[in-house]
Amino acid sequence: MDVMQDFVVKCRDAGLKVTPQRLAVYKALMDSVEHPSADMVYRKVRQTLPSISLDTVNRALLTFVDIDAAVIVEGSGDVRRFDGTTGGHQHFKCVKCRRIIDFHYAPFDDIKVPRALCGRFKILRKTVYFEGICDLCMEKI
Repeated sequence: MDVMQDFVVKCRDAGLKVTPQRLAVYKALMDSVEHPSADMVYRKVRQTLPSISLDTVNRALLTFVDIDAAVIVEGSGDVRRFDGTTGGHQHFKCVKCRRIIDFHYAPFDDIKVPRALCGRFKILRKTVYFEGICDLCMEKI
């Protein structure tokens, strides 16, 4: 099944209508390699749907997170960024240019939950996130 068909199934399973706006927002998210913010997605979607609002784009992205069709890339003090790739991978964020890069390191896929948390909390997601200076910025130093 392709990515858009999978998205349609997730929407329907969650009881959501598959609207042209949702499809356009999801396509823009999936077409991006930048882990875009809502504003970045909004600017892209406006090229085909000029009447769409930033609020509609933002609400759609948050809905995608709710139905596990996207994730919010956690960070420190920057605008919220989204990732349509929900499968096992991790992120590196450059503190200079703000670029977010996907990588995969298999041992991080099965991080053990500390005993102090077991039984006290329901763990919904485990993520690994690195910050540093990317290769492109290192070349400029």
